[in-house]
Amino acid sequence: MNVSWDGKCDIELDADMMPALGVEHVKLFGRLSILLGPLTNAIPLIGAAQIAFVNPPILKLDFTGAANVADFSIVDDTVRGILLGVINSMFTLPNRFLVKLDANADYFKTYLYPLGVVRVTVEKATGFAEEAKSGAKKLFSKLTRASPDCYVKVDVGAEPTWKTTTKNNTTNPAWNETHDFVVSDLDQCIKIDMKDEDVGGDDDVGLAVTTVREALLAGGRQELSLTKKEQPVDGKVSILTEFHYFEPSATSFSASEHKSDGKLCGLATILIAGAYGIKGQRETLKPSVKVTYGKESFQTAIKADAPGTDINNPAFDQNFRIPITSEMASSGQAFRFALLDGEKEVGAVEVPWADIAGADGMVLGKRFEIGGGTFINGSVKLAGVKLSSVEGATLPGR
Repeated sequence: MNVSWDGKCDIELDADMMPALGVEHVKLFGRLSILLGPLTNAIPLIGAAQIAFVNPPILKLDFTGAANVADFSIVDDTVRGILLGVINSMFTLPNRFLVKLDANADYFKTYLYPLGVVRVTVEKATGFAEEAKSGAKKLFSKLTRASPDCYVKVDVGAEPTWKTTTKNNTTNPAWNETHDFVVSDLDQCIKIDMKDEDVGGDDDVGLAVTTVREALLAGGRQELSLTKKEQPVDGKVSILTEFHYFEPSATSFSASEHKSDGKLCGLATILIAGAYGIKGQRETLKPSVKVTYGKESFQTAIKADAPGTDINNPAFDQNFRIPITSEMASSGQAFRFALLDGEKEVGAVEVPWADIAGADGMVLGKRFEIGGGTFINGSVKLAGVKLSSVEGATLPGR
């Protein structure tokens, strides 16, 4: 559903060595996805709700005080960037905010796995002013902004931003550079933001937006028009898009077409539902689970004793995703699950890569014993990738 929130507020920041500033108006626009499930046989008949923005929402702020003169300057960009960073990390796909309606709902049935990988190749940009070639013309072009030093930033959902190399002093930059992004919905946007690199601060050249679905329906190759401050500008950017859906097969782990920089051959998804049989005093226990794979490390929230919390058998209900490259797949490293009490390790277990790859559906779990009758309730799922058309890119079953 579409969300349009227009609210008044009274937020003021007053600190030493800086003038007072505040926010009096907040506007938020976006498309919200709400997943209800799994179904249960008890009221309210639904185990949990998962809420997420399909794409990063649009946030507009009206400032007061000293910042009022800078509504569309560095103050606005900085504040909005911080707020959107928090929102995207919690509420924007592939992240979903979980609300359990039934405390006993099975997290393994609640979680919805990502759909696949969109492979974006930024090919070239055309249609700018006449290109400068000599040193004198290069300087003049930079001063007049006729010949930029262009690079492109690409965003898909809340995935990390990818940046191409910079092509200097050209109005017809050609990159032909590729990067993969994990996708959870075909309506997720692919945002192409072209910049002009400059010593005093990079300038906006133009922005182009498409969706994964639109790119596939267009046959993968698109020439997108650019806009700047919501107004059309000269110039177009050409991209090539492929969609690779996740499948329970290790074939892609060694396939040559997935070995280039920026390309993924699969995904590892770790679910941590909870832990059981933790020994210790309720008042002092601070359990959490740490997952390590190679250089990657993740940790759940630290739990504390509180009314309604079974601290000796805590629920975490968290997930972690590790994009797999061909180099990582060939190393065959094990996944390590460690139960912590504060900073102290209580116990740990290693889950070999080969055991997961050989398991039914390449999913291994759900209880891992770490000794002394204590268990971590979790799972690891490996998925390879396979090239697909839009017809084959459907939501996976639970």
